Amino acid sequence: MPRSTGHLKRQRAKRLQKRNEEDRPVLATALALEFPIWTEDADFFGAGVATWTTDRVELLLREVQPDPDEPNIE
Repeated sequence: MPRSTGHLKRQRAKRLQKRNEEDRPVLATALALEFPIWTEDADFFGAGVATWTTDRVELLLREVQPDPDEPNIE
């Protein structure tokens, strides 16, 4: 069942209390869609949503992309 807008607003406000108010729409979207946030902004760390930093995304992409120098064994 989708979460109500009022519930999301209260939840995001609670999670970002004393943090940058400009981040609240991003947090509300992440909560509503149950998606992680790709950010270097420390305001999101510990806010109750998964976060990915660029260095972590780069590691993941290296793992899933084939190495062009590696022979293709099929």
